[in-house]
Amino acid sequence: MKSQYAMIIDSSKCIDCKACLAACKQVNDLPEDHWRNWIKYSEQDPQSAETHLVHFQPGGCMQCNTPTCVEACPTRATYKDERDGTVKIDYGLCIGCGSCIPACPYGARYRNPITRKVDKCDFCDFWRNNFGLEPACVSTCPTKARIFGDIHDPKTRAYQVLRENSDRVVRLSNPQTETKPNMFYLKNTAPKDWPKPARTPDPIKAMLCCLTPGLQGILGASILGALVMWGKQIFTRSEEEQDDRESE
Repeated sequence: MKSQYAMIIDSSKCIDCKACLAACKQVNDLPEDHWRNWIKYSEQDPQSAETHLVHFQPGGCMQCNTPTCVEACPTRATYKDERDGTVKIDYGLCIGCGSCIPACPYGARYRNPITRKVDKCDFCDFWRNNFGLEPACVSTCPTKARIFGDIHDPKTRAYQVLRENSDRVVRLSNPQTETKPNMFYLKNTAPKDWPKPARTPDPIKAMLCCLTPGLQGILGASILGALVMWGKQIFTRSEEEQDDRESE
């Protein structure tokens, strides 16, 4: 069976210290005011058996099995790596159109203002593959709320924890967009209703419907990129004109 790297999170152990955010930002040299991961929180039901009222929930790119961001990418810069199951970005092909950003139900993507490319969590791909290190957020967590590994490899702790807690595992998803995420939470995590429906911009959707994969390959990333930008400009302009008409 092929590898599938995943993360298991026991959010009951998260204390909102934000060490994971700081480590990720430093190790991956992220621009100011931009992040690859986050911590969400929600107020708990006072009648709950939980002893605390506030519940913290770490998150990041879910490395989905059926990633909607891949479908939305016109140049195929975003793809699912069959070697380890993670969703990656080929920065040589990325044109920074941002079509994949609303196509992610988890808001895990942003456009880097320096590189003009889309960026997201990659489980610290460079450090993991070159130095055998765990993702920075995992190694820096003081309460060990995160467990990382190949969930298809019986020798890994991630596989064992997932198997031992099979009846307690929660996968967060939007009912309209089931992506089968590979970030797993143990039962009682909160909040659970924040993922949004995936949305592919209309010009991208129209273009992908009209162009076969073979024709996309013939046109190449640069021509596709030009078509994408042109389509988005027309679409954005028409939306603005519609807003102006409605405001009159």
